[in-house]
Amino acid sequence: MPAAKRSYFAQLTLFPSGYPNWTTPSWEQRKLGNCGTTYGGLTGKTKEDFGHGNARFIPYTNVFDNPLTDTKRLEAVEIDSSQNQVAYGDVFFTVSSETPDEVGMSSVWLSDQEDVYLNSFCFGYRQDSTFDPHYLAYMLRSSSVRSNLTLLAQGISRFNISKNKVMELSVPVPSAVEQKQLGQYFTKLDSLITLHQRKCQCRSFCGYLSWEQRKFSDMYVVNNERNANCELGYDRTLSIATMTFNGGNDAADDSLSNYKVIRVGDIAFEGHTNKAHAYGRFVLNDAGDGLMSPRFSCLRPIVEQRYSFWKYYIPREESMRPILVNATKSGTMMNELVPDDLMHESILVPCLAEQEVIGNSLSQLNHLITLHQREPRFADTG
Repeated sequence: MPAAKRSYFAQLTLFPSGYPNWTTPSWEQRKLGNCGTTYGGLTGKTKEDFGHGNARFIPYTNVFDNPLTDTKRLEAVEIDSSQNQVAYGDVFFTVSSETPDEVGMSSVWLSDQEDVYLNSFCFGYRQDSTFDPHYLAYMLRSSSVRSNLTLLAQGISRFNISKNKVMELSVPVPSAVEQKQLGQYFTKLDSLITLHQRKCQCRSFCGYLSWEQRKFSDMYVVNNERNANCELGYDRTLSIATMTFNGGNDAADDSLSNYKVIRVGDIAFEGHTNKAHAYGRFVLNDAGDGLMSPRFSCLRPIVEQRYSFWKYYIPREESMRPILVNATKSGTMMNELVPDDLMHESILVPCLAEQEVIGNSLSQLNHLITLHQREPRFADTG
């Protein structure tokens, strides 16, 4: 699997608020060791044992590259009844790597093939049906779980991970219905990414690469539109952090005309820093035309966009951090955007068709999470 796709699932921070950390109030946390058992890969083999035979084994790179193991990417070995055979729904973990953030990469096996073994540089985990296999595959590649696995890595020049330590890891366990729904969403997104990569390889989508580097200067201009004629009242004042209307927060009457007008699709820079956003973040306005404090920087798109995609993409730390480190400066209370510097920066942009597909998928996922978060309140009143 290409590095871009591997990174995509390792981070999963493109997704709606409340989702990237895989936590909601009613999701139970359980240790992996309480939901299954581990087994080892091939043992007692030399290089002469490989490359022939009627059995197959899953190579290290197949596990490392894929949240869902590629069932066709296997290698030959002789049948050996003393080895552990893999089974449908098993999870494989890599145990060694040159860097700590690549230790404990996981992959789920979704096949009933017989006489298939695991390579000796991984260990297997057989769960007790607590998890939907598709949900488990992508949950284990999420940013929060990957961060916890990285902390378990030990070594100096090469890093290893203990399967006993992995079994102590607590992970979120939604209801069976929710697991199935989440697994289906990520399977669809996985297919979308695979389709995109094939387009890039054959350059057959509309005759050009569907994702391309675009300069911010080609997509945005600085927005300094003011509410000079008081077209909008205080009731249309937006909180930039949440992009919701807040009623103006008791601003002085004579300041209304100096407020900036922020239209739907505009992006405002919110400069407060935290663990999730080291240099601040952009927030897209999808709430409606409104007003914002003139102290915030705002950009307006000059090309057609699908806002449902940019709502999640433009604040994404993994995409924006390398850009904002070159386009912000320290302010009195928060970071400040330097628009001239930003306009020289570039970002990968999909074509409109892909923006729409991705945006729609993320909006549906956000809706699912919202419904889930409401369930406890409904239960309390039932």
